Amino acid sequence: MGRWRLMWRAWGRTKPPGLRSATLHCRHASSFPLPRQPLPSLAETTARYLRSLEPLVSPEELEQTQQLLAEFGVPGGEGERLQARLQRRVDRMENWITDWWVQSAYLESRLPLAVHSSPAVVLPKQDFNDWKGQLRFAAKLIAGVLDFKAKIDHQTLLVEYSRGYPLCMEQYSRIFASCRLPGPKHDSVLLPPPGRRPPTYITVVRNFQFFQLEVYNSDGTPLTVDQLHWQLQRIRAQSWKTDKEPLGVLTSDHRHTWGQAYTTLMRDKLNRDSARAIQRSLFTVCLDAPVLKVSDALASSRLAAQMLHGGGSYSNSGNRWFDKTLQFIVGEDGSCGVLYEQAVAEGPPIATIIDHVLDYCKDPVPVRAPLIPLQLPKKLYFCFTPEIKRDIEHAKQNLDILITDLDISCFTYCGFGKELLKRLRLSPDSVLQVALQLAYYRAHGELCATAESASLRRFHRGRTETIRSTTSAALAFVRAMADDDCQAPERLSLLKKAVEVHSTLTEQVAARTDCVMCYGPLVPDGYAVCYNPLPTHVNFAVTAFNCCQETNAEHLAGSIQKALDDVGALLGNWGVGSDQRQP
Repeated sequence: MGRWRLMWRAWGRTKPPGLRSATLHCRHASSFPLPRQPLPSLAETTARYLRSLEPLVSPEELEQTQQLLAEFGVPGGEGERLQARLQRRVDRMENWITDWWVQSAYLESRLPLAVHSSPAVVLPKQDFNDWKGQLRFAAKLIAGVLDFKAKIDHQTLLVEYSRGYPLCMEQYSRIFASCRLPGPKHDSVLLPPPGRRPPTYITVVRNFQFFQLEVYNSDGTPLTVDQLHWQLQRIRAQSWKTDKEPLGVLTSDHRHTWGQAYTTLMRDKLNRDSARAIQRSLFTVCLDAPVLKVSDALASSRLAAQMLHGGGSYSNSGNRWFDKTLQFIVGEDGSCGVLYEQAVAEGPPIATIIDHVLDYCKDPVPVRAPLIPLQLPKKLYFCFTPEIKRDIEHAKQNLDILITDLDISCFTYCGFGKELLKRLRLSPDSVLQVALQLAYYRAHGELCATAESASLRRFHRGRTETIRSTTSAALAFVRAMADDDCQAPERLSLLKKAVEVHSTLTEQVAARTDCVMCYGPLVPDGYAVCYNPLPTHVNFAVTAFNCCQETNAEHLAGSIQKALDDVGALLGNWGVGSDQRQP
Protein backbone atom coordinates (compact mmCIF):
# COMPACT_ATOMS: atom_id res chain seq x y z
CA MET A 1 0.00 0.00 0.00
CA GLY A 2 2.64 2.49 -1.05
CA ARG A 3 6.32 2.36 -0.18
CA TRP A 4 7.55 4.51 2.68
CA ARG A 5 10.59 5.70 0.83
CA LEU A 6 10.70 9.42 1.51
CA MET A 7 10.84 11.24 4.83
CA TRP A 8 11.35 14.97 4.99
CA ARG A 9 10.64 17.55 7.61
CA ALA A 10 9.77 21.18 6.94
CA TRP A 11 12.11 22.65 9.48
CA GLY A 12 14.60 25.47 9.71
CA ARG A 13 12.39 27.96 11.44
CA THR A 14 12.67 29.97 14.59
CA LYS A 15 9.03 29.36 15.31
CA PRO A 16 6.74 26.30 15.04
CA PRO A 17 4.13 26.01 12.30
CA GLY A 18 1.83 29.01 12.24
CA LEU A 19 3.82 30.99 14.81
CA ARG A 20 3.74 34.70 14.14
CA SER A 21 6.99 36.60 14.32
CA ALA A 22 5.63 39.21 16.72
CA THR A 23 5.16 38.40 20.38
CA LEU A 24 2.43 40.42 22.01
CA HIS A 25 2.79 40.06 25.75
CA CYS A 26 5.66 39.76 28.20
CA ARG A 27 3.98 37.06 30.23
CA HIS A 28 5.31 33.67 31.24
CA ALA A 29 3.71 30.49 29.92
CA SER A 30 2.32 29.64 33.35
CA SER A 31 0.08 32.72 33.03
CA PHE A 32 -2.01 31.02 30.38
CA PRO A 33 -4.30 28.04 31.00
CA LEU A 34 -3.72 26.24 27.73
CA PRO A 35 -6.36 23.84 26.38
CA ARG A 36 -5.79 20.11 26.62
CA GLN A 37 -4.92 18.07 23.57
CA PRO A 38 -8.25 17.04 21.95
CA LEU A 39 -9.03 13.54 20.79
CA PRO A 40 -10.23 13.30 17.16
CA SER A 41 -13.39 11.30 16.67
CA LEU A 42 -13.15 7.84 15.16
CA ALA A 43 -14.79 9.14 11.98
CA GLU A 44 -12.26 11.96 11.69
CA THR A 45 -9.34 9.58 12.15
CA THR A 46 -10.53 7.11 9.52
CA ALA A 47 -11.32 9.91 7.05
CA ARG A 48 -7.82 11.38 7.43
CA TYR A 49 -6.30 7.95 6.98
CA LEU A 50 -8.20 7.41 3.73
CA ARG A 51 -7.19 10.84 2.41
CA SER A 52 -3.53 10.04 3.07
CA LEU A 53 -3.84 6.76 1.15
CA GLU A 54 -5.63 8.13 -1.94
CA PRO A 55 -2.52 9.30 -3.85
CA LEU A 56 -0.48 6.23 -2.86
CA VAL A 57 -2.59 3.15 -3.56
CA SER A 58 -4.61 1.70 -6.42
CA PRO A 59 -8.40 2.18 -6.58
CA GLU A 60 -8.83 -1.50 -5.69
CA GLU A 61 -6.63 -1.18 -2.62
CA LEU A 62 -8.43 1.99 -1.56
CA GLU A 63 -11.82 0.30 -1.88
CA GLN A 64 -10.60 -2.68 0.15
CA THR A 65 -9.34 -0.33 2.85
CA GLN A 66 -12.68 1.49 2.93
CA GLN A 67 -14.43 -1.82 3.54
CA LEU A 68 -12.05 -2.71 6.36
CA LEU A 69 -12.55 0.68 7.98
CA ALA A 70 -16.31 0.35 7.70
CA GLU A 71 -16.13 -2.96 9.57
CA PHE A 72 -13.75 -1.42 12.10
CA GLY A 73 -16.15 1.46 12.79
CA VAL A 74 -19.46 -0.36 13.16
CA PRO A 75 -21.42 0.63 16.30
CA GLY A 76 -20.26 -1.43 19.25
CA GLY A 77 -17.30 -2.78 17.31
CA GLU A 78 -13.57 -2.79 17.96
CA GLY A 79 -13.11 0.78 16.75
CA GLU A 80 -15.59 2.19 19.23
CA ARG A 81 -14.12 0.14 22.08
CA LEU A 82 -10.62 1.42 21.36
CA GLN A 83 -11.94 4.98 21.00
CA ALA A 84 -13.60 4.69 24.41
CA ARG A 85 -10.32 3.53 25.97
CA LEU A 86 -8.55 6.51 24.42
CA GLN A 87 -11.20 8.84 25.80
CA ARG A 88 -10.66 7.48 29.31
CA ARG A 89 -6.95 8.23 28.89
CA VAL A 90 -7.79 11.75 27.74
CA ASP A 91 -9.94 12.31 30.82
CA ARG A 92 -7.25 11.38 33.31
CA MET A 93 -4.07 12.82 31.74
CA GLU A 94 -2.66 16.31 31.17
CA ASN A 95 -1.84 15.34 27.61
CA TRP A 96 -2.96 11.96 26.36
CA ILE A 97 -0.42 11.60 23.52
CA THR A 98 2.81 13.36 24.57
CA ASP A 99 4.16 10.58 26.80
CA TRP A 100 3.39 8.01 24.12
CA TRP A 101 5.10 10.20 21.51
CA VAL A 102 8.27 10.68 23.54
CA GLN A 103 8.48 6.98 24.34
CA SER A 104 7.73 5.57 20.89
CA ALA A 105 9.46 8.21 18.76
CA TYR A 106 12.57 8.61 20.89
CA LEU A 107 13.18 6.64 24.08
CA GLU A 108 12.18 3.21 22.73
CA SER A 109 14.16 3.60 19.51
CA ARG A 110 17.35 1.54 19.57
CA LEU A 111 19.02 3.18 16.58
CA PRO A 112 22.05 5.41 17.22
CA LEU A 113 21.31 9.04 18.04
CA ALA A 114 24.04 10.10 15.62
CA VAL A 115 22.58 10.50 12.11
CA HIS A 116 19.39 8.53 12.85
CA SER A 117 17.82 10.76 15.49
CA SER A 118 19.57 13.92 16.66
CA PRO A 119 19.27 16.82 14.18
CA ALA A 120 22.05 19.28 13.53
CA VAL A 121 21.67 22.94 12.68
CA VAL A 122 24.39 24.32 10.42
CA LEU A 123 25.00 27.99 11.25
CA PRO A 124 26.69 30.61 9.05
CA LYS A 125 30.45 30.23 8.95
CA GLN A 126 32.18 32.80 11.13
CA ASP A 127 35.01 35.11 10.08
CA PHE A 128 37.87 33.49 11.97
CA ASN A 129 40.27 30.75 10.97
CA ASP A 130 42.35 29.96 14.05
CA TRP A 131 42.01 28.92 17.67
CA LYS A 132 42.14 32.49 18.94
CA GLY A 133 39.05 33.47 16.98
CA GLN A 134 37.43 30.18 17.95
CA LEU A 135 37.78 30.90 21.67
CA ARG A 136 36.64 34.52 21.36
CA PHE A 137 33.50 33.48 19.49
CA ALA A 138 32.83 30.57 21.87
CA ALA A 139 33.02 32.96 24.84
CA LYS A 140 30.41 35.25 23.27
CA LEU A 141 28.26 32.25 22.37
CA ILE A 142 28.27 30.95 25.96
CA ALA A 143 27.39 34.42 27.26
CA GLY A 144 24.51 34.58 24.79
CA VAL A 145 23.12 31.23 25.90
CA LEU A 146 23.32 32.28 29.55
CA ASP A 147 21.54 35.53 28.65
CA PHE A 148 18.69 33.52 27.14
CA LYS A 149 18.61 31.16 30.13
CA ALA A 150 18.23 34.19 32.41
CA LYS A 151 14.96 35.00 30.66
CA ILE A 152 13.69 31.52 31.49
CA ASP A 153 14.92 31.70 35.09
CA HIS A 154 13.42 35.15 35.69
CA GLN A 155 10.20 34.30 33.83
CA THR A 156 10.64 37.17 31.38
CA LEU A 157 10.71 35.06 28.21
CA LEU A 158 8.13 36.37 25.78
CA VAL A 159 5.23 33.99 25.25
CA GLU A 160 5.02 32.79 21.66
CA TYR A 161 1.77 32.90 19.72
CA SER A 162 0.20 30.99 16.86
CA ARG A 163 -2.67 32.75 15.12
CA GLY A 164 -3.43 34.68 18.27
CA TYR A 165 -3.22 31.67 20.60
CA PRO A 166 -0.44 31.31 23.21
CA LEU A 167 1.85 28.31 22.86
CA CYS A 168 3.08 25.94 25.53
CA MET A 169 6.51 27.10 26.73
CA GLU A 170 7.22 24.08 28.95
CA GLN A 171 10.03 22.74 26.73
CA TYR A 172 12.21 25.77 27.49
CA SER A 173 12.37 24.89 31.18
CA ARG A 174 13.64 21.38 30.36
CA ILE A 175 16.32 22.11 27.75
CA PHE A 176 19.07 23.10 30.17
CA ALA A 177 20.73 20.62 32.55
CA SER A 178 18.98 17.66 30.92
CA CYS A 179 20.34 14.56 29.23
CA ARG A 180 19.20 11.28 27.74
CA LEU A 181 20.34 8.16 29.61
CA PRO A 182 20.89 4.81 27.85
CA GLY A 183 19.01 1.76 29.07
CA PRO A 184 18.90 -1.96 28.20
CA LYS A 185 15.41 -1.88 26.64
CA HIS A 186 14.52 1.79 26.50
CA ASP A 187 16.17 5.05 27.46
CA SER A 188 15.17 7.60 30.08
CA VAL A 189 15.67 11.33 30.54
CA LEU A 190 17.60 13.01 33.32
CA LEU A 191 16.00 16.31 34.33
CA PRO A 192 17.08 18.74 37.08
CA PRO A 193 15.11 17.92 40.26
CA PRO A 194 12.39 20.53 40.90
CA GLY A 195 13.00 22.78 43.85
CA ARG A 196 16.74 22.22 43.93
CA ARG A 197 19.37 24.75 42.96
CA PRO A 198 20.13 24.28 39.25
CA PRO A 199 23.66 23.49 38.08
CA THR A 200 25.98 26.44 37.61
CA TYR A 201 28.40 24.94 35.11
CA ILE A 202 28.66 23.79 31.51
CA THR A 203 30.75 21.10 29.85
CA VAL A 204 33.50 22.04 27.40
CA VAL A 205 35.15 19.32 25.31
CA ARG A 206 38.35 19.67 23.28
CA ASN A 207 40.65 16.99 21.89
CA PHE A 208 38.27 14.33 23.32
CA GLN A 209 38.79 15.74 26.84
CA PHE A 210 35.89 17.00 28.95
CA PHE A 211 35.98 19.95 31.36
CA GLN A 212 33.55 21.26 33.91
CA LEU A 213 33.41 25.06 33.60
CA GLU A 214 31.63 27.15 36.23
CA VAL A 215 29.84 29.96 34.40
CA TYR A 216 28.54 32.00 37.34
CA ASN A 217 30.38 34.18 39.83
CA SER A 218 29.96 33.66 43.56
CA ASP A 219 27.28 36.38 43.64
CA GLY A 220 25.19 34.53 41.06
CA THR A 221 25.98 36.78 38.10
CA PRO A 222 27.07 35.04 34.89
CA LEU A 223 30.69 35.23 33.85
CA THR A 224 31.43 38.03 31.44
CA VAL A 225 32.66 37.42 27.91
CA ASP A 226 36.19 38.32 29.01
CA GLN A 227 36.03 35.91 31.94
CA LEU A 228 34.71 33.12 29.74
CA HIS A 229 37.41 33.80 27.16
CA TRP A 230 40.09 33.53 29.85
CA GLN A 231 38.65 30.25 31.13
CA LEU A 232 38.50 28.77 27.63
CA GLN A 233 42.18 29.63 27.15
CA ARG A 234 42.93 27.75 30.36
CA ILE A 235 40.99 24.75 29.04
CA ARG A 236 42.96 24.84 25.82
CA ALA A 237 46.21 24.87 27.77
CA GLN A 238 45.10 21.72 29.63
CA SER A 239 43.93 19.84 26.53
CA TRP A 240 46.81 20.14 24.09
CA LYS A 241 47.39 16.38 23.87
CA THR A 242 45.54 14.62 21.06
CA ASP A 243 46.35 11.01 21.96
CA LYS A 244 43.33 10.58 24.22
CA GLU A 245 40.66 7.92 23.90
CA PRO A 246 37.61 9.36 22.06
CA LEU A 247 35.22 8.42 24.86
CA GLY A 248 32.39 10.44 23.34
CA VAL A 249 31.98 8.00 20.43
CA LEU A 250 30.44 5.53 22.87
CA THR A 251 27.34 7.75 22.94
CA SER A 252 27.02 7.45 19.15
CA ASP A 253 26.52 3.69 19.15
CA HIS A 254 23.38 1.56 18.91
CA ARG A 255 21.39 2.28 22.05
CA HIS A 256 21.51 -1.31 23.28
CA THR A 257 25.27 -1.49 22.74
CA TRP A 258 25.86 1.88 24.38
CA GLY A 259 23.59 0.81 27.26
CA GLN A 260 25.79 -2.20 27.93
CA ALA A 261 28.98 -0.12 27.66
CA TYR A 262 27.42 2.50 29.95
CA THR A 263 26.82 -0.14 32.63
CA THR A 264 30.48 -1.13 32.40
CA LEU A 265 31.65 2.49 32.45
CA MET A 266 29.59 3.41 35.51
CA ARG A 267 30.99 0.62 37.69
CA ASP A 268 34.00 2.82 38.42
CA LYS A 269 33.40 5.76 40.79
CA LEU A 270 35.70 8.12 38.88
CA ASN A 271 33.86 7.37 35.64
CA ARG A 272 30.52 7.67 37.37
CA ASP A 273 31.30 11.09 38.80
CA SER A 274 32.66 12.40 35.49
CA ALA A 275 29.76 11.06 33.42
CA ARG A 276 27.21 12.52 35.83
CA ALA A 277 28.97 15.88 35.66
CA ILE A 278 28.51 15.88 31.88
CA GLN A 279 24.90 14.74 32.11
CA ARG A 280 23.94 17.38 34.68
CA SER A 281 25.73 20.30 33.04
CA LEU A 282 23.63 23.12 31.60
CA PHE A 283 24.83 22.41 28.06
CA THR A 284 27.96 21.38 26.18
CA VAL A 285 30.36 23.39 24.04
CA CYS A 286 32.45 21.37 21.58
CA LEU A 287 35.70 23.05 20.49
CA ASP A 288 36.47 21.19 17.27
CA ALA A 289 39.78 20.81 15.50
CA PRO A 290 39.94 22.02 11.88
CA VAL A 291 38.97 19.52 9.20
CA LEU A 292 40.50 18.88 5.79
CA LYS A 293 39.47 21.45 3.22
CA VAL A 294 37.39 20.33 0.26
CA SER A 295 36.23 22.00 -2.93
CA ASP A 296 33.76 24.86 -2.72
CA ALA A 297 31.10 22.64 -4.29
CA LEU A 298 31.38 20.12 -1.44
CA ALA A 299 32.05 22.57 1.38
CA SER A 300 28.44 22.99 2.55
CA SER A 301 27.83 19.24 2.56
CA ARG A 302 31.07 18.61 4.48
CA LEU A 303 30.06 21.28 7.01
CA ALA A 304 26.66 19.66 7.52
CA ALA A 305 28.31 16.28 8.08
CA GLN A 306 30.68 17.84 10.60
CA MET A 307 27.78 19.19 12.64
CA LEU A 308 25.70 16.02 12.32
CA HIS A 309 28.25 13.39 13.39
CA GLY A 310 31.65 15.04 13.87
CA GLY A 311 33.33 13.62 10.78
CA GLY A 312 34.38 10.26 12.19
CA SER A 313 36.26 8.68 15.07
CA TYR A 314 39.59 10.21 14.00
CA SER A 315 38.09 13.62 13.38
CA ASN A 316 35.76 15.34 15.87
CA SER A 317 33.18 12.65 16.69
CA GLY A 318 34.94 12.04 20.03
CA ASN A 319 34.23 15.69 20.84
CA ARG A 320 30.55 14.93 21.43
CA TRP A 321 28.26 13.52 24.08
CA PHE A 322 25.35 12.64 21.81
CA ASP A 323 22.99 12.04 24.75
CA LYS A 324 23.23 15.69 25.81
CA THR A 325 20.14 17.75 25.02
CA LEU A 326 22.01 20.80 23.76
CA GLN A 327 25.51 20.95 22.24
CA PHE A 328 27.07 23.99 20.56
CA ILE A 329 29.88 23.25 18.12
CA VAL A 330 32.61 25.77 17.27
CA GLY A 331 35.48 24.79 14.97
CA GLU A 332 38.86 26.45 14.58
CA ASP A 333 38.06 27.02 10.91
CA GLY A 334 35.02 29.22 11.63
CA SER A 335 32.48 26.41 11.34
CA CYS A 336 29.73 26.38 13.93
CA GLY A 337 26.44 24.66 14.59
CA VAL A 338 24.14 23.04 17.10
CA LEU A 339 23.38 19.39 17.76
CA TYR A 340 20.38 18.56 19.92
CA GLU A 341 18.66 15.49 21.30
CA GLN A 342 14.88 15.45 20.81
CA ALA A 343 13.53 13.54 23.79
CA VAL A 344 13.30 16.81 25.75
CA ALA A 345 12.60 19.42 23.08
CA GLU A 346 11.65 19.82 19.44
CA GLY A 347 13.39 22.07 16.93
CA PRO A 348 11.44 25.36 17.25
CA PRO A 349 12.51 26.19 20.84
CA ILE A 350 16.10 25.27 19.95
CA ALA A 351 15.94 27.57 16.92
CA THR A 352 14.61 30.41 19.07
CA ILE A 353 17.63 30.02 21.35
CA ILE A 354 19.94 29.99 18.31
CA ASP A 355 18.51 33.23 16.94
CA HIS A 356 18.94 34.92 20.33
CA VAL A 357 22.51 33.68 20.70
CA LEU A 358 23.62 34.77 17.23
CA ASP A 359 22.09 38.21 17.75
CA TYR A 360 23.92 38.43 21.06
CA CYS A 361 27.24 37.44 19.47
CA LYS A 362 26.96 40.32 17.01
CA ASP A 363 26.56 42.83 19.84
CA PRO A 364 27.41 41.30 23.23
CA VAL A 365 26.45 43.22 26.36
CA PRO A 366 29.60 45.01 27.61
CA VAL A 367 30.12 44.08 31.26
CA ARG A 368 33.23 44.88 33.27
CA ALA A 369 34.80 41.68 34.58
CA PRO A 370 35.03 41.67 38.39
CA LEU A 371 38.55 41.62 39.78
CA ILE A 372 38.24 38.26 41.47
CA PRO A 373 40.21 35.09 40.80
CA LEU A 374 38.46 32.31 38.93
CA GLN A 375 38.85 28.68 39.85
CA LEU A 376 40.60 26.53 37.29
CA PRO A 377 38.15 24.63 35.05
CA LYS A 378 37.87 21.08 36.36
CA LYS A 379 39.10 18.37 34.04
CA LEU A 380 36.89 15.28 34.07
CA TYR A 381 38.97 12.11 34.20
CA PHE A 382 37.97 8.59 33.21
CA CYS A 383 39.47 5.22 33.96
CA PHE A 384 39.88 3.25 30.72
CA THR A 385 39.89 -0.46 31.47
CA PRO A 386 40.64 -2.94 28.66
CA GLU A 387 36.90 -3.67 28.44
CA ILE A 388 36.04 0.01 28.02
CA LYS A 389 38.78 0.41 25.40
CA ARG A 390 37.25 -2.49 23.44
CA ASP A 391 33.84 -0.85 23.67
CA ILE A 392 35.32 2.38 22.31
CA GLU A 393 36.97 0.55 19.42
CA HIS A 394 33.72 -1.15 18.49
CA ALA A 395 31.84 2.16 18.71
CA LYS A 396 34.45 3.82 16.47
CA GLN A 397 34.06 1.10 13.85
CA ASN A 398 30.26 1.27 13.94
CA LEU A 399 30.20 5.06 13.71
CA ASP A 400 32.67 5.15 10.81
CA ILE A 401 30.56 2.58 8.93
CA LEU A 402 27.44 4.68 9.54
CA ILE A 403 29.18 7.86 8.38
CA THR A 404 30.45 6.15 5.23
CA ASP A 405 26.91 4.99 4.49
CA LEU A 406 25.43 8.49 4.81
CA ASP A 407 24.93 10.32 1.53
CA ILE A 408 24.46 14.07 2.08
CA SER A 409 23.99 16.92 -0.36
CA CYS A 410 23.48 20.56 0.64
CA PHE A 411 22.75 23.44 -1.70
CA THR A 412 21.25 26.91 -1.84
CA TYR A 413 18.51 27.55 -4.38
CA CYS A 414 18.68 31.15 -5.60
CA GLY A 415 15.84 31.23 -8.15
CA PHE A 416 13.38 32.70 -5.66
CA GLY A 417 12.67 32.84 -1.96
CA LYS A 418 9.76 33.43 0.35
CA GLU A 419 9.58 37.13 -0.63
CA LEU A 420 8.18 36.32 -4.08
CA LEU A 421 5.82 33.66 -2.75
CA LYS A 422 4.39 35.95 -0.11
CA ARG A 423 3.94 38.68 -2.72
CA LEU A 424 1.82 36.18 -4.65
CA ARG A 425 -0.01 35.38 -1.39
CA LEU A 426 1.19 31.79 -1.39
CA SER A 427 2.46 29.82 1.59
CA PRO A 428 6.22 29.37 1.05
CA ASP A 429 6.13 26.06 2.91
CA SER A 430 3.26 24.74 0.80
CA VAL A 431 4.93 25.73 -2.48
CA LEU A 432 8.15 24.00 -1.43
CA GLN A 433 6.33 20.87 -0.31
CA VAL A 434 4.54 20.61 -3.66
CA ALA A 435 7.86 21.17 -5.47
CA LEU A 436 9.39 18.35 -3.42
CA GLN A 437 6.59 16.04 -4.53
CA LEU A 438 7.35 16.95 -8.16
CA ALA A 439 11.07 16.32 -7.64
CA TYR A 440 10.46 12.91 -6.09
CA TYR A 441 7.97 11.91 -8.80
CA ARG A 442 10.51 12.74 -11.50
CA ALA A 443 13.27 10.87 -9.69
CA HIS A 444 11.26 7.71 -8.92
CA GLY A 445 8.20 7.71 -11.15
CA GLU A 446 5.70 7.71 -8.29
CA LEU A 447 4.80 9.48 -5.08
CA CYS A 448 5.36 8.00 -1.66
CA ALA A 449 4.29 8.53 1.94
CA THR A 450 5.77 11.80 3.18
CA ALA A 451 5.95 13.08 6.75
CA GLU A 452 6.20 16.77 7.60
CA SER A 453 6.20 17.74 11.25
CA ALA A 454 3.85 20.27 12.81
CA SER A 455 3.76 21.66 16.31
CA LEU A 456 1.07 20.84 18.88
CA ARG A 457 2.25 23.52 21.30
CA ARG A 458 -1.13 25.27 21.25
CA PHE A 459 -2.09 22.55 23.72
CA HIS A 460 -0.77 21.95 27.21
CA ARG A 461 2.44 19.88 27.01
CA GLY A 462 1.97 19.54 23.25
CA ARG A 463 4.85 18.21 21.16
CA THR A 464 4.66 17.19 17.48
CA GLU A 465 2.16 15.92 14.92
CA THR A 466 2.81 14.54 11.44
CA ILE A 467 1.39 16.17 8.33
CA ARG A 468 0.81 13.86 5.38
CA SER A 469 2.08 16.12 2.60
CA THR A 470 1.35 13.68 -0.23
CA THR A 471 -2.14 14.65 -1.43
CA SER A 472 -4.34 13.82 -4.39
CA ALA A 473 -4.01 17.45 -5.49
CA ALA A 474 -0.22 17.14 -5.50
CA LEU A 475 -0.48 13.92 -7.53
CA ALA A 476 -2.68 15.67 -10.12
CA PHE A 477 -0.13 18.47 -10.44
CA VAL A 478 2.94 16.26 -10.86
CA ARG A 479 1.13 14.16 -13.46
CA ALA A 480 0.24 17.32 -15.35
CA MET A 481 3.89 18.35 -15.34
CA ALA A 482 4.74 14.99 -16.93
CA ASP A 483 2.02 15.35 -19.59
CA ASP A 484 3.37 17.10 -22.67
CA ASP A 485 -0.19 17.88 -23.83
CA CYS A 486 -0.95 19.79 -20.63
CA GLN A 487 -0.46 23.52 -21.11
CA ALA A 488 0.96 26.07 -18.68
CA PRO A 489 -2.40 27.61 -17.60
CA GLU A 490 -3.75 24.21 -16.56
CA ARG A 491 -0.49 23.31 -14.81
CA LEU A 492 -0.59 26.60 -12.94
CA SER A 493 -4.19 25.98 -11.89
CA LEU A 494 -3.29 22.53 -10.57
CA LEU A 495 -0.23 23.94 -8.78
CA LYS A 496 -2.39 26.56 -7.05
CA LYS A 497 -4.87 23.86 -6.05
CA ALA A 498 -2.13 21.63 -4.61
CA VAL A 499 -0.69 24.57 -2.68
CA GLU A 500 -4.15 25.48 -1.38
CA VAL A 501 -4.80 21.93 -0.16
CA HIS A 502 -1.46 21.79 1.65
CA SER A 503 -2.06 25.24 3.15
CA THR A 504 -5.15 23.91 4.90
CA LEU A 505 -2.91 21.45 6.73
CA THR A 506 -0.37 23.91 8.18
CA GLU A 507 1.43 27.18 7.95
CA GLN A 508 5.19 27.65 8.40
CA VAL A 509 7.37 30.63 9.30
CA ALA A 510 11.05 30.58 8.29
CA ALA A 511 14.04 31.28 10.49
CA ARG A 512 15.77 34.65 10.53
CA THR A 513 19.18 32.99 10.57
CA ASP A 514 20.71 31.91 7.25
CA CYS A 515 21.01 28.31 8.42
CA VAL A 516 19.76 24.85 7.57
CA MET A 517 18.96 21.73 9.53
CA CYS A 518 20.03 18.21 8.61
CA TYR A 519 19.56 14.65 9.84
CA GLY A 520 19.59 11.17 8.38
CA PRO A 521 16.66 9.36 6.74
CA LEU A 522 14.19 7.75 9.12
CA VAL A 523 14.03 4.57 7.05
CA PRO A 524 16.77 2.64 5.18
CA ASP A 525 15.30 3.37 1.72
CA GLY A 526 14.23 6.92 2.53
CA TYR A 527 15.30 10.51 2.19
CA ALA A 528 15.40 13.35 4.64
CA VAL A 529 14.98 16.78 3.09
CA CYS A 530 15.28 19.87 5.27
CA TYR A 531 14.88 23.40 4.02
CA ASN A 532 14.85 26.97 5.24
CA PRO A 533 13.11 29.56 3.01
CA LEU A 534 14.71 33.00 3.28
CA PRO A 535 13.66 36.20 1.48
CA THR A 536 15.55 35.60 -1.79
CA HIS A 537 16.83 32.03 -1.54
CA VAL A 538 16.19 28.65 0.08
CA ASN A 539 18.74 26.48 1.90
CA PHE A 540 18.41 22.71 1.45
CA ALA A 541 19.97 19.61 3.00
CA VAL A 542 19.21 16.21 1.46
CA THR A 543 20.32 12.89 2.93
CA ALA A 544 20.02 9.24 1.91
CA PHE A 545 21.87 6.01 2.64
CA ASN A 546 24.39 4.63 0.17
CA CYS A 547 23.37 1.06 1.04
CA CYS A 548 20.07 1.65 -0.79
CA GLN A 549 20.60 1.48 -4.55
CA GLU A 550 17.29 3.23 -5.25
CA THR A 551 18.08 6.47 -3.43
CA ASN A 552 20.70 9.10 -4.18
CA ALA A 553 20.91 12.39 -2.32
CA GLU A 554 22.76 14.26 -5.06
CA HIS A 555 20.33 13.04 -7.70
CA LEU A 556 17.30 14.13 -5.66
CA ALA A 557 18.98 17.48 -4.91
CA GLY A 558 19.35 18.10 -8.63
CA SER A 559 15.74 17.06 -9.19
CA ILE A 560 14.62 19.52 -6.49
CA GLN A 561 16.47 22.38 -8.17
CA LYS A 562 14.87 21.55 -11.56
CA ALA A 563 11.43 21.26 -9.94
CA LEU A 564 11.84 24.66 -8.29
CA ASP A 565 12.91 26.17 -11.61
CA ASP A 566 9.75 24.83 -13.25
CA VAL A 567 7.50 25.94 -10.40
CA GLY A 568 9.15 29.34 -10.47
CA ALA A 569 8.52 29.62 -14.21
CA LEU A 570 4.81 28.90 -13.69
CA LEU A 571 4.58 31.41 -10.88
CA GLY A 572 6.54 33.95 -12.91
CA ASN A 573 3.99 33.75 -15.73
CA TRP A 574 1.22 34.20 -13.17
CA GLY A 575 3.01 36.99 -11.36
CA VAL A 576 3.25 39.24 -14.44
CA GLY A 577 -0.47 38.83 -15.09
CA SER A 578 -3.35 40.67 -13.50
CA ASP A 579 -4.62 37.85 -11.27
CA GLN A 580 -2.47 37.65 -8.13
CA ARG A 581 -5.25 36.84 -5.71
CA GLN A 582 -4.80 34.13 -3.13
CA PRO A 583 -5.48 30.75 -4.78
